Amino acid sequence: MNGSRIAAVGHYQPAKVLTNKELASMVDTSDEWIRSRVGINTRHIAGPDEPVDELAAHAAAKALAAAGTTPADIDLVLVATSTAVDRSPNMAARVAARLGIPGAATMDLNVVCAGFTHALATADHAIRAGGSSRALVIGADKMSEVTDWTDRTTCVLVGDGAGAAVVEAADEPGIGPVLWGSVPEMGNAVRIEGTPPRFAQEGQSVYRWATTQLPPIARRACERAGLEPADLAAVVLHQANLRIIEPLAEKIGAVNAVVARDVTESGNTSAASIPLALSKLVEQGAVATGDPVLLFGFGGNLSYAGQVVRCP
Repeated sequence: MNGSRIAAVGHYQPAKVLTNKELASMVDTSDEWIRSRVGINTRHIAGPDEPVDELAAHAAAKALAAAGTTPADIDLVLVATSTAVDRSPNMAARVAARLGIPGAATMDLNVVCAGFTHALATADHAIRAGGSSRALVIGADKMSEVTDWTDRTTCVLVGDGAGAAVVEAADEPGIGPVLWGSVPEMGNAVRIEGTPPRFAQEGQSVYRWATTQLPPIARRACERAGLEPADLAAVVLHQANLRIIEPLAEKIGAVNAVVARDVTESGNTSAASIPLALSKLVEQGAVATGDPVLLFGFGGNLSYAGQVVRCP
């Protein structure tokens, strides 16, 4: 085998929907203020009895079903998350237990909002190296649990959810070379820290970094895949904020691409945002099987990772 491909995707969001109007009754904000500054209309919020691994397992089960794959076929489970409450068992092990996956290697990756694209690259590398033949890659976060709901600058942004992909060995590579890195000296610009842990960020610093420094990096990810940005059928960026997504997508130069804007209905779901948005595009028929799609995660640390994949 010469590489790997995404065989199928799936996503899951909690049933509870929190609207801007409801938020305005909780904190000093308004529907107009939220829409104009971050472009978010609604977000899904998990209940106290819905842990991160449950969100992840629901999304993973859908991806397995879409791929026609059984739990016994999976030999590697990777969960990208920054909101796991417990240190052990990790989320990947708990997902494997929930789904009845026997004997798989189970690992969590904490690269915050860039977690899924890091995990996807890790699965691709493991398959190319012969360490795995079929992997389950999940992005799942329960941001509501690390949010200060009295802070209007952050609570308006977040949502909960999960997205998953089944990745398998392939004769023709369907996952392009990853371009990843970080700016650790600016790592404090996005934080989840303290006891209890709370999400905080320096919004203007993140905005300037994302809209000025990331476009050439994203274009280089396309180059590594042997494509021009104009060749892309879709662009799925980390769903941080519509005011970041739109200028970043424009500066990348993907003039013919569908741009995922799931942030408007899901909010910022951190590591879940890219697989969740990709799964919705596939479900809606907005992209066709084999179409080239740029996935580009960025955020905490400040980290980034992007690759061009072929749509399942």
